[in-house]
Amino acid sequence: MTSSRRDAAVVPFSPPEALSAEGASGSSAERSLRLLALLASEGRALTLADLAARLALPKGTAHRICTQLLAAGFLARDVDERAFSVGPALRQLAFDTLNHGVVRGLRHDVLSELVRQVGETCNFTTLDGTQVLYLDRVEAQWPLRLTLEIGSHVPLHCTASGKLLLAQMPRKERDAVIAGLTLTRMTRNSIVAASRLRAECDAIIERGHACDNEEFIAGLVAVAVPVRNAAGAVRAAIAVHAPTARMSLDEALGQLDALEAAAQRMGTLL
Repeated sequence: MTSSRRDAAVVPFSPPEALSAEGASGSSAERSLRLLALLASEGRALTLADLAARLALPKGTAHRICTQLLAAGFLARDVDERAFSVGPALRQLAFDTLNHGVVRGLRHDVLSELVRQVGETCNFTTLDGTQVLYLDRVEAQWPLRLTLEIGSHVPLHCTASGKLLLAQMPRKERDAVIAGLTLTRMTRNSIVAASRLRAECDAIIERGHACDNEEFIAGLVAVAVPVRNAAGAVRAAIAVHAPTARMSLDEALGQLDALEAAAQRMGTLL
């Protein structure tokens, strides 16, 4: 039996830092790109005054650019209407970019090789707001498996990748995210207390990997490890998951060496 959960295919946009804030000169298109790059790299909403100051732009110019990008869907209003965050059109552009061309094929090859080694489904995920986004996955050829299509979202608090990516946030940001999460009980093992989730994040940082002990779906276990870019920042996660009928959590943990080797290879493809 297979199960499927699907959501919109979106992902945060992370262009090179070199675009983020270099003077006020240049065309309107260049200024727009620098503004989007700054918002994406910050990972949080910024006010018009913040954007103008960081990019050395007149407030009137920054306001005009934001208005145009807002109308096109590349920006969105934050909870505080004075602040702007990345919009759905920018998220879609980033997702399409990440899943295009030679690099995507190389990343898929890394997952395929990992599946051949561990014999179970493996996935490549990243953070999208307060959810986990599936960028790629390779299914093991078993009749009993969970099917999650590329572009699907899963919760942070009860998945191995989600808890791993949550743990990697700066503590202040992590605590703010946890305070705002709805900790839905997906199974009897799900973490539904904020204090316990904070403690779990601390433990994940200490040991370097995260586990899902039947917390998202009863009868399913998973182990996730971080994928770091050249600067050492965690940008994604690689995980293996399997039904307990075929793989126990201890057996999944026995695949850590293979997972970490794949994560290191994946890091060179970010």
